[in-house]
Amino acid sequence: MRILNNFLSLALITAITWSMMTGCNSARKSTKEKKVEDFDIFYDKFHSDEQFQLSRIKFPLEGLSVDGIEEAQWSKDNWVIMKTRIYDIDTTQYKIFYKKTEKDFTQKVWIEDSGFSSECRFELIDNTWFLVFMMDQNL
Repeated sequence: MRILNNFLSLALITAITWSMMTGCNSARKSTKEKKVEDFDIFYDKFHSDEQFQLSRIKFPLEGLSVDGIEEAQWSKDNWVIMKTRIYDIDTTQYKIFYKKTEKDFTQKVWIEDSGFSSECRFELIDNTWFLVFMMDQNL
């Protein structure tokens, strides 16, 4: 009887230890396996879905809106929805620059010698893309 009790105790301890270890491993896997959002899919949706765009802007947004008379910090109240992707800009009239890394995407648009320029930066935060900076000048 004593051998049976020892065997049952050992089996119970083994089962508890095994379940704790597999539970920890699956918890570790779920945090490691959080997928990085695909930038191109994000970028297309950002420019085509107004609600999505507003949900992916960290207000108050860094940068300014400058129109020659006043400067204003970006807020939800004065935000102008971005509809045109950098790839779709008419380069016969505008100059463009963009650069993508694993963690950010910067784009610039300007008209030479005109006082107009726009620059924005998207960043990957916790595997999700956000617009974090916008400088818009029309002097």
